[in-house]
Amino acid sequence: MTLTQKDSRQRRQHYQLSEMSGNDQNCQDEPEEGDREALLQDVPAHRGLAGLRGELGNILLLLFLYILQGIPLGLAGSIPLILQSKNVSYTDQAIFSFVFWPFSLKLFWAPLVDSLYIKRFGRRKSWLVPTQYLIGLFMMYLSVTVDELLSGEHGPDMLALTATFFLFEFLAATQDIAVDGWALTMLSRENVGFASTCNSVGQTAGYFMGNVLFLALESADFCNKYLRSTPQPNGLVTLPDFLFFWGAVFLITTTLVALLKKEHPNGKVSREETESVKEAYGLLLSIVRMPAVQKFCLMILTAKIGFSAADAVTGLKLIEQGVPKEHLALLAVPMVPLQILLPLIISKYTAGPKPLNVFYKAMPFRLLMGLEFAFLVWWTPHVSHEGGFPLYYYVALLLSYALHQVALYSMFVAIMAFNAKVSDPFIGGTYMTLLNTVSNLGGNWPATVALWFVDHLTTKECIGADGQSCADHEASELCTGLGGSCVTILDGYYVESVTCVVIGFCWWLFLGTAFKKLQDEGQSSWKCRRRSYC
Repeated sequence: MTLTQKDSRQRRQHYQLSEMSGNDQNCQDEPEEGDREALLQDVPAHRGLAGLRGELGNILLLLFLYILQGIPLGLAGSIPLILQSKNVSYTDQAIFSFVFWPFSLKLFWAPLVDSLYIKRFGRRKSWLVPTQYLIGLFMMYLSVTVDELLSGEHGPDMLALTATFFLFEFLAATQDIAVDGWALTMLSRENVGFASTCNSVGQTAGYFMGNVLFLALESADFCNKYLRSTPQPNGLVTLPDFLFFWGAVFLITTTLVALLKKEHPNGKVSREETESVKEAYGLLLSIVRMPAVQKFCLMILTAKIGFSAADAVTGLKLIEQGVPKEHLALLAVPMVPLQILLPLIISKYTAGPKPLNVFYKAMPFRLLMGLEFAFLVWWTPHVSHEGGFPLYYYVALLLSYALHQVALYSMFVAIMAFNAKVSDPFIGGTYMTLLNTVSNLGGNWPATVALWFVDHLTTKECIGADGQSCADHEASELCTGLGGSCVTILDGYYVESVTCVVIGFCWWLFLGTAFKKLQDEGQSSWKCRRRSYC
């Protein structure tokens, strides 16, 4: 069960940017009428007459590229669950959580992907093809080394594992930049809206295969119970096998794309505007210098502290209490229809001039869900039995997760709608990506901190071995080695859950109103003009 909404995992919602007026005090001149027409013609005109049926091949290619993108995301999401079943510390989990940061930081190298390319090979293929080759080779390499990284002589090698998967996710984030850019020019104007559909469906399907499907097929218990007539000691697949298979898929399909797919089939180069690297980074800096943007960034970077314990730690605590990791992963299956419908329903309430009202109203509900999750973790060992957990327990878990998703998506869609509302339409890609990156980073850093603090807030005593303690991992091993056992006196998760909820309500009471008032700022406060970089 994944409680966080990651960029990653990152099923992005795309909204039409409305045109806004501005003043002369900020950073870039507004295009003249002729420039506006040129901007609208960025998409290749030679594909403008193609209908949906004529572009079915392009749509299927985009869908497949986004499915490939979801595989590394799903695999990275499965590793913390595997680590938890190996009883690693929460400090180690905090170290591994840095793996999820590249998708929230990709804005820092996105201008390089947009600006540097081999013209003859194609603007997007110049990055897509080598990046996907590297991902395929990386998966081949991991298929040989991952078992050693996860099961070393002294347990998982956390630093090497984190560095390896961080680079893995960095490559996936770079592929995401290239595919997003190619989607805008691969499809004709009337069909470009299908790009967001391919993104959402493809990433969801890829993540499902890399996470839920993999964890189920890797589990011997699940396979013996549901897929086999004769029990076996292992699951149907192993992590090395899964990595090798998808590495081969990446290498083969990338070769086919490189040889058979041209960015400009008729030899006509897109009129898509290209900025130099210096201009691209100058534009980012000019946006960040705007007072309204700075205020938004500071507030959104602290708004999600209250959810960090519930989102980052709850699933791992449930595994610690004995809930099989594959069962938690499978709880995501019935959530898929809900995750598709919720944005459509919520967008009706965020489409107006005040989308942050929805964010403000949903926040206390989501904070209270943190206490409800803490109760679920406390309740879990009380209902477990030799055969596992009763059906009503999983029903309660599923309902709790569903309610959490309602609050999460209400806030997520509200922020996306607000970002679309204030982004300058003529630099909308860079502007909105910056705001979304900060929003995602506002969820990532509290999650890392929350994981790190769990062990430090937990109090344990060594029972059965006089003079010993359980202050750290080595002391705990010494205690058990002398015939004692470490008993938890105070679980840091509960301390953290209450603390986060208190911090969250303080933010809501003292900063929530000011955050809402950002939507009352005049359009000129968000407008970036093209006269000079500030």
